[in-house]
Amino acid sequence: MKLSVIVPCYNAEGTLGEALEALAAQEWDQPWEVLVVDNRSTDGSRAVAERFCARMPNLRIVDACERQGQPYALNRGVERARGEALALCDADDVVGEGWLRAMGEALARHDFVAACVDTERLNTGWVRQSRGHTQARGLIPYSYPPFLPHAGGGTLGFTRALFAAVGPFDEGLLYLHDTDFCWRAQLAGFDLHFEPGAVIHVRFRGDMRSLYRQARNYAQYNVLLYKRYRARGMP
Repeated sequence: MKLSVIVPCYNAEGTLGEALEALAAQEWDQPWEVLVVDNRSTDGSRAVAERFCARMPNLRIVDACERQGQPYALNRGVERARGEALALCDADDVVGEGWLRAMGEALARHDFVAACVDTERLNTGWVRQSRGHTQARGLIPYSYPPFLPHAGGGTLGFTRALFAAVGPFDEGLLYLHDTDFCWRAQLAGFDLHFEPGAVIHVRFRGDMRSLYRQARNYAQYNVLLYKRYRARGMP
């Protein structure tokens, strides 16, 4: 198995079908699989995934019900995956045409890869303006204070060698575990390669309350990251 696509899922009944439709349409001449990792969903997410099993013989559903949280779900997905490399995709995002091939070929050359983000397709105008064109032309700079670049967790791909060297996603970080993983990998000597040919359509929060709650969580966990990394070069 060359590549495993890991889709962590918590109550994504409304978007998971569109995400899996896009993955089902991907073409590549190498063996690959998709793992939907159910992290205590209480809606119809699992039933949505099960409906795709007949169409996608390379689709497996993985239980991650012992603990709530995306980093836990990601680690369980990596444990159960069979691929030599792994690519992440959030259950509310939609991969673009050719994403799988581009990620797979990039991971044959690089240990650590970030996809290109499109924010136009799945978001209204005011939501796009509030978030900006994050990761559309390159990695996300970190400027408060300035430190290493990073990429959104649902856009990352990495080899098993990198995961073994860097270690799992920190399950104590419910937010910004992707930023932490990016920084640990780079500090361990792995370059994060931006792959413009692998496009993923990202869906942002669509209402003011959700956007505020997310921004507040990011702010709190940015403080935790600063406390962790100020001894490792963060000014």
